[in-house]
Amino acid sequence: MNLDTLPKSATARIVAIDWAAIPETEGHRLRSLGFDSGVIVESLHKGILFWRDPIAVRVGRMTVALRRKVAVAISCEPLS
Repeated sequence: MNLDTLPKSATARIVAIDWAAIPETEGHRLRSLGFDSGVIVESLHKGILFWRDPIAVRVGRMTVALRRKVAVAISCEPLS
């Protein structure tokens, strides 16, 4: 499952991130914010209308906004 398909209010563990699919500056920002394999994330909000951008996720105590094209590059496994 990719982060963009994680249901609202669900938590998941990041399994892998395809850094090659993410622009370099965005990848640097995500690394600085703690995105890496094994990190727990929670889906908080998805944008409205057709594109459903941006996606808001919680990482630790931070809320981070991601574009859908970036969230697609983040593989995760849901936690029960």
